[in-house]
Amino acid sequence: MLKLGVIGTNWITHAFVNAAVKSEEYELSAVYSRTKGKAEKFAGKYDHSETIQIMTELSELSESEDIDVVYIASPNSLHYEQARLLMTHGKHVIVEKPAVSTLEELEELIDLAEEKEVFFFEAARHIHEDNFQRVASFLKNREDILGANLTFMKYSSRYDALLRGEEPNIFSAKYSGGALMDLGVYLVYTAVAWFGKPNSVYYFNQKLPTGVDGLGTIIFRYGTFDVTMSVGKNVDSFLPSEIYLSDSTLCLDAVNSIGSIVQKKRENNQLTEVNFGTEKSDEVMIEEAKAFANIMVNPMGIKQQKIYQDWVQLARDVHYLMEKMRKETDIIFAADAKEIRG
Repeated sequence: MLKLGVIGTNWITHAFVNAAVKSEEYELSAVYSRTKGKAEKFAGKYDHSETIQIMTELSELSESEDIDVVYIASPNSLHYEQARLLMTHGKHVIVEKPAVSTLEELEELIDLAEEKEVFFFEAARHIHEDNFQRVASFLKNREDILGANLTFMKYSSRYDALLRGEEPNIFSAKYSGGALMDLGVYLVYTAVAWFGKPNSVYYFNQKLPTGVDGLGTIIFRYGTFDVTMSVGKNVDSFLPSEIYLSDSTLCLDAVNSIGSIVQKKRENNQLTEVNFGTEKSDEVMIEEAKAFANIMVNPMGIKQQKIYQDWVQLARDVHYLMEKMRKETDIIFAADAKEIRG
């Protein structure tokens, strides 16, 4: 059993812990929060709460010999420093997406993980799900892809606070927020995982008063087709996502967590439908948790090493494209001015 520590006490941390425990690969061992009461409340939801360590100092978490891996779900801009500290002390880290604010931060953490012989995972959970992999297998080696439209637009409950003149973390340039970073990362991961790194990329967005994006359209240009992606945190979209092929259209109910995959195919002037998706687990992060555990438990396996390096390269490609789109549209974070440590 991997001894798990967590940073962050919000709903997404509970979702990961529940999935991790259900996978039978992890045991929740420590909860960190700057506020002791929040950490105790979080730990109190689990059966063995009396044995879970409560920590209010990051140094205590990083130096503990009772923790193997830490899941980090703090505001985006804090991920780098927290992951760096933990890996320096020999901890594996699972960092909620987006794992970093800048590509430079990502490269530094990847190098540090190799130096310290630990693993650095970006928690882009959807790429580990069975239905996501089914689509990837279906598209592999197909030369008749004509295009795709991918959508993830969801009104944030914190947008109302922005309208009141406040600056929630998720809409703050100081905390590396915005639609591209929060939801667009799902779309970019999807496009790169399924279609590869594009030849060129464009991002058209609407800025919020805080300097980050609230709504936007991404276009990836490939050799023979385009992928158009719609992202937003100040509107809702109910559109499906679609992939266009020479003989059919692949219809997905979502890309961030695929529940339905339907191929609508033309044959003899008739439209037929084939559903080849599987039922989603109630614990949406369980496939991700198992995938990460498999790498940490079997670090010397040749297959595991290849899988991990593929994830690392995918993260590099994703963050290169995210930063390119962001900077070309003058979305500047406080982290852009930060000096990376050697």
